[in-house]
Order: sequence, then structure tokens, then C-alpha cells
Amino acid sequence: IRDEESGYNKNLFCVPKHYEEDLERVFIPHGLILDRTERLARDIMRDMGSHHIVALCVLKGGYKFFADLLDHIKALNQNGDKSVPITVDFVRIKSYC
Repeated sequence: IRDEESGYNKNLFCVPKHYEEDLERVFIPHGLILDRTERLARDIMRDMGSHHIVALCVLKGGYKFFADLLDHIKALNQNGDKSVPITVDFVRIKSYC
């Protein structure tokens, strides 16, 4: 996203009432995020080849993205030409510093 990008008018989206006053514009629509997440899953499957995948989720902020990414990886794993083992684990971090 370029700095001069103005985003989308929030009236084009279904915004929860409790966010209406705080939200000015939408920069990345949810559908675009889902599409990019699916593409990332395809890239991971291609790059990992037949190697075991170890997926590590940083709890709190990353759970939803992690779950969506794993759903795409699992679908590719089930419907693709190859199947690779996946291990899932979670870590909770006290601070990012």
C-alpha cells in the first residue's frame, strides 16, 4: 500500500457498530486478505515440497490469520497431488521487544 493510498469508503462495508466512530476508511478489504492468505498457502506448499511443515502461531494477535492459513494448507494437502505432514504448535510471547 502506497503512502498516498486513500483506501475505500467505510460505507462500502459492513462495519460493526462499535467500530463506526473509530473507523475512517478501509485500506485492505477482507476478501483481498483471504485471497492473499490462500496464495501464501500455495507458495508454502510449493516451497516446502515434501518436507514436514512445522506451523508455529504466536498467540493473541496471530490466531485468526494462522487458522485461515492452516485451513488453506490443509485443503491443498487433501486435494493436491502430494500430502505432507503438518505439526502445529502455539507460543505466547510476553513482549515483542
